[in-house]
Amino acid sequence: MDKDVSKLIQETAEAQAALIRGDVDRFVALARPAEDHVLMSPFGAVAYGFDGASEHRAALARFFTSGTFDQEVVATYHSGDFVVLVTLERVRGEVGGLPEQDWSLRVTQVFRREGADWRLLHRHADPLAHGISVEKAAALGRGDQG
Repeated sequence: MDKDVSKLIQETAEAQAALIRGDVDRFVALARPAEDHVLMSPFGAVAYGFDGASEHRAALARFFTSGTFDQEVVATYHSGDFVVLVTLERVRGEVGGLPEQDWSLRVTQVFRREGADWRLLHRHADPLAHGISVEKAAALGRGDQG
């Protein structure tokens, strides 16, 4: 595997481990979201750009308070100035004020080289690491919240 991709995998794992512990500054330093970053979070919707304001960082630190993180690399793709990482993130932690629980995610991340750095261009994460029934998937697709 390319040395750049190996380093990127390690930094990505360190960034996500920092985030689950509420260390937002470390997360941002390692993840390096691009200016045109697109986030499809496990909670739905789409966010454009990364809000680096201190208020937003503080809110993230309150949302993610503690936990453990392990990353399983499923696949990597590297072509020119782009890298795609497909991973399973095994997370156990306190998120959004809920008690500690499993927060494992299926994740696809796209990175773009900008100068000497890899910048996080896109992250899609969903909580389907354990799989769900077609009925549950259909309910989510319809927007059923129950």
